[in-house]
Amino acid sequence: MFESSSGKKLLIGAGLAAVSAVAFYTLSSRMTANHSTKHLDMMEELKNGKVHMKHPEQVEEKISKLISGGKDKLQVVSDFDKTMSRHRYNGNRVPSCHGVLDTSEFLPSPTVRKQQSYEISTIRSKCLPRWTTAHGLLVNCDLTKDKVSKIVENSMIRLRDHVNETLEMLKEKEVPLLIFSAGVGDILKEAIKQRAHLHNNIHVISNFMDFDEEGKLIGFKGELIHTFNKHEVAVHHPEIFEKNKLRSNIVLLGDTLGDLTMADGMPYKQTLLTIGFLNDHISENLEVYKTKYDIVLEDDESFDVFMLFSRRFCKQLLTF
Repeated sequence: MFESSSGKKLLIGAGLAAVSAVAFYTLSSRMTANHSTKHLDMMEELKNGKVHMKHPEQVEEKISKLISGGKDKLQVVSDFDKTMSRHRYNGNRVPSCHGVLDTSEFLPSPTVRKQQSYEISTIRSKCLPRWTTAHGLLVNCDLTKDKVSKIVENSMIRLRDHVNETLEMLKEKEVPLLIFSAGVGDILKEAIKQRAHLHNNIHVISNFMDFDEEGKLIGFKGELIHTFNKHEVAVHHPEIFEKNKLRSNIVLLGDTLGDLTMADGMPYKQTLLTIGFLNDHISENLEVYKTKYDIVLEDDESFDVFMLFSRRFCKQLLTF
């Protein structure tokens, strides 16, 4: 068969082009794979073996969107007990907001207090209607408004390391922080005041005490908030979500699977990054937490990882 020299050149050229295309595709694929987690790869703090991500590529994609959106599209939604507050301090368990009241020396005599503390703790661990009964027991403790500050001051409640610095940064960048808590709002706010700063960009949805004119506890205000209805309570505070409706990028912080519903009442959310603190029973719960939360922090008593991300979302340089 006769082939001209020009035909041979054409075939050779086509072959080289095909080889080049394959080589370029292979190189591009490798580059994409190598850079699919470029933001995560830059953060050395994530490589200590206690930061878990089941799908790092998905986390990377969310982080890129949050960084692109910047501080003006960002808001933070967080639980308080065992999320903003520590799980342990100096080897001892840190009390929850209810626990602060349960163990306070400013409440009734030790014998009465021990019995009430047992009843309250037992009630909270059982069916939901009895949560209300627990609050009723607190009313019977003759608690007054002026004791709240002293109760918190003398308690063992502690915030995670660098919570204060994170709150300062969110305040400076005007990023709203919504704290959803099934605890006691009065104790929560007082703890932040005493252990950090309660800035005006922080809004708390929790169970708040109701005091009479003489400052005596007579009950709790509004609907009872517990672990299992946070998503429902959000619907009853449309003013908060209306105010922040343009902030469609959300970082959610929690320590239970129930906390993942806290952003359910925000229909405008576009990007939701979830960070879970796994404080206890780690081996039993790690895998399920990894399937539910984008990032799982194992036995971490600090806010360092969240602070690290937040400074990137707000385009602020690291200073510590």
